[in-house]
Amino acid sequence: MIRIAVISGKGGTGKTMVTSALADTNTSRQVLADCDVDAANLELMLSPTQLTKEPFHGLDVARIDPEICVSCGICSNNCAFDAISIKEGLFSVSPIHCEGCGLCAHLCPEGAVVMERRICGEIYTSTTECGPLVHARLFPGSGTSGLLVHEVKKRALTIDPSAEILLVDGPPGTGCPLISTISGMHAVLIVTEPSVSALHDLKRVVTVCRRFDPRILIMINRFDLLEEITNEIEVYAAEEGIPIVGRIPFDPAVVQAVRKGIPVTQMDSPASKALSTAWERIRTEL
Repeated sequence: MIRIAVISGKGGTGKTMVTSALADTNTSRQVLADCDVDAANLELMLSPTQLTKEPFHGLDVARIDPEICVSCGICSNNCAFDAISIKEGLFSVSPIHCEGCGLCAHLCPEGAVVMERRICGEIYTSTTECGPLVHARLFPGSGTSGLLVHEVKKRALTIDPSAEILLVDGPPGTGCPLISTISGMHAVLIVTEPSVSALHDLKRVVTVCRRFDPRILIMINRFDLLEEITNEIEVYAAEEGIPIVGRIPFDPAVVQAVRKGIPVTQMDSPASKALSTAWERIRTEL
């Protein structure tokens, strides 16, 4: 199974639009995964039918038993995250601030602190016209997005062993979710746009990807909006030896497709034709 992740250095470059279009264009047996768990929206473009829903358990959270606690303050004094506070003589743990390190439970001389499982989100499996989709939702305030991405990928890799391609809609940026997404990928497709911030973040995300040694490809969305920056992206890609597999023009049909909740490749437009051509180039590169 060839594993391809569509990522971006910054948000708003059209990453999910590109992922849905490539999924719609591909005729090989495939599995789809949405690893942008903080803001998963690939489902909005593919109209999935949900099959399963499972709770996701992240890091444990500490809880202080008031019946056992003697208010010695050892836990509060040693908590690096300021997650333990005292009110009316009773110590308690803030689930939002607790990082689940377990130091308080280790230090408590009375055994009043226990570590409990915490539900941080939900994982879904669905069917779409393009193939099975594994996606998830991270609850607000939960900081275990990297772990949730790992679980999404693990399910996606086993849901259809006969699939030829795993196509992942990844997160923007260079943080934990991105690192968890690109780990184990054969190729990453970085979607960028002609803006100063996008070029800056493109360079950052390429630096991160180099450490995982996938095949790196670049696609420039809305390439015709600012030719000067597009030229800078092309020069940078040439210097780094990274193929530019697609140049997608600015196209009002993309907005119409998003509003309808369909891949833009289901419409006859310049962007649709460019994306179909880009997929053939990607297949050749891989």
